[in-house]
Amino acid sequence: MTRLVPSALFAAVAVSATLAPAAIEARTATPFYTVELAQPASDDEAIAGGVLFRCEGTTCTAPRSRDRDLRVCSELRREVGTIASFNAGGSMLSQQQLSRCNG
Repeated sequence: MTRLVPSALFAAVAVSATLAPAAIEARTATPFYTVELAQPASDDEAIAGGVLFRCEGTTCTAPRSRDRDLRVCSELRREVGTIASFNAGGSMLSQQQLSRCNG
């Protein structure tokens, strides 16, 4: 006799198979934020905009945040110091926005 797989179990297996590649991709994806600092960061990690920035020398990177880019920039500045440039998904903050971030 063949047993049928309960629909709930089948659905759980299907969802797991769908989400697993996304989790792997998220860990290996390129960062959304790339930030250059005026001075090297004193710590190699900082949290801003609810995401973890990893810093090496004067460069910090992180995945996308739900917060506005300018807010993330300001929060990061409070953690690591003056921001020289702030790239969010390929778009740089303008000089005026950068001044507000560092203000």
